[in-house]
Amino acid sequence: MRTAIITGITGQDGSFLAELLLEKGYRVVGIVRRHSTPETQTKRIENIKGNPNLILEYGDLLDLPSLLHIFREYNPQEIYNLAAQSHVKVSFGQPSFTTDTITTGTLNVLEAARVCCPDARIYLAGSSEMYGNERDSDGYRRETTIMKPVSPYGCAKVYGFHLGRTYREAYGMFICNGILFNHESSRRGLNFVTNKIVEGAIKISKGKQEKLALGNLNATRDWGHARDYVRAMWLMLQHDKPDDYVCATGESHSVRELCHLVFSKLGLTYEEYVTVDPKYYRPYELDDLKGDPSKAEKVLNWYKDYTFESMIDEMITNMYLVVKE
Repeated sequence: MRTAIITGITGQDGSFLAELLLEKGYRVVGIVRRHSTPETQTKRIENIKGNPNLILEYGDLLDLPSLLHIFREYNPQEIYNLAAQSHVKVSFGQPSFTTDTITTGTLNVLEAARVCCPDARIYLAGSSEMYGNERDSDGYRRETTIMKPVSPYGCAKVYGFHLGRTYREAYGMFICNGILFNHESSRRGLNFVTNKIVEGAIKISKGKQEKLALGNLNATRDWGHARDYVRAMWLMLQHDKPDDYVCATGESHSVRELCHLVFSKLGLTYEEYVTVDPKYYRPYELDDLKGDPSKAEKVLNWYKDYTFESMIDEMITNMYLVVKE
């Protein structure tokens, strides 16, 4: 039985990845940060908490001794580092905390692995935010595109990305960077724009809310489903050599288009209910994101089960179960 350690197991990606690995017969060790209300912290993994092959351990990316203890105890074959402060707008308000969890956190994971289990295969969560407004001449971002981030979150992710590449070359460790573009699901936090729009539209349709305030409606993003993207993470660590891969759908949609799609599926016109509030604008806007996943598709044989619309359909269906009459 292979053992995999997941940092950030209680997040959207961590929960989907844990399900995938358990289905494949892994022993999964999830690192959970101490929380004052643990009852809500593990909400996303309640459906798998009874699995005997799932183990939860308290630890923190900023506490290297806790990582050393867990890595020694379980001697994993695979490590997936998904934990971070991941909200871009929040990173402007909490730049030190965001930077620490990503930069020092990544360093601590790599050092703990180097000392305790240097043969483990490691996945590091990169981000499309690393590119900022840079893109190739055709409008796409690829593994070779210049990185020029426009947020504390993006800057920290660039550090973690290059740190992974440095450890890979310096120590011969199997380390992959996944450059993931936006990926969503009904498990996405309600302060992220996709689920915020879905929840707001449903509440409006039920008469529980009158308006929905958003930021830049013209910003475009490359949105995929988190379930497809965690499968890409796993595929990276099954390949015969470590490398870096873009995970994206190859198409982008604006926030305005997302509003139109969601509200129209509920029989509503978004223009009647959506307002723009400048407080939701970023200090430095990233206007457009679109990735080229051809390398992952060709090398890893990665494919996507979800389209943009089928992802939204699932999110609406699941949110209806949450928003009570």
